[in-house]
Amino acid sequence: MTRILLISGDTREDSLHTAALRTAVRHAPAGIAVSLYDGLRALPAFVPGEPVPPAAVALLRHRAGAAGAVLVSTPEYAGSLPGSLKNLLDWLVDSGELGGKPAAWLSLSPPAQDQAALATLETVLEHARARVLKPACIRVPLGPRAVAGGVVTDPRLPTALQDMLRALDRAVALPAPRRAPSWQVHSSVYPVVPRRDGAGFDPGRLGS
Repeated sequence: MTRILLISGDTREDSLHTAALRTAVRHAPAGIAVSLYDGLRALPAFVPGEPVPPAAVALLRHRAGAAGAVLVSTPEYAGSLPGSLKNLLDWLVDSGELGGKPAAWLSLSPPAQDQAALATLETVLEHARARVLKPACIRVPLGPRAVAGGVVTDPRLPTALQDMLRALDRAVALPAPRRAPSWQVHSSVYPVVPRRDGAGFDPGRLGS
């Protein structure tokens, strides 16, 4: 069974991004074990080469090491990643738990509002030697009103999340590619778009 670790870059308990990942836990396909990391606010500041990491960091590294893939959803702050998420990733870059593992992002904003954060996220994940699976990166623009009871109620999101999780699951079984991957996500929410250029899946481009 593939284990996928979900990481939200928003420290607010009621955030849209965290609610979306809770939705992923609720709607995970059979055969895929999905867990949401909830220790972002408790992580201490990154110390390069720390010989004995704090307990919170050791737990993060254990969970990342046990996962076969990673899915991240984050807002953009000040033109980049939230500092707390960058801090989390710095701890994992330093110890190498993401090396060779498929990774993808879920965007919940219009393209103009988080492009810098996503570009930085991909750069940091590549420094961590993760395999950024761009065809599995999906944008589903939503607003805070889509959240109720701690999850997202928009019916498009569960299907899109299942598509992403299945794509990551398939990628776990494949060896690390020597060139840009050619996989594509077959979404039943939006038309299939061939991923020949490696760009992320963006329903906004379809004019819907």
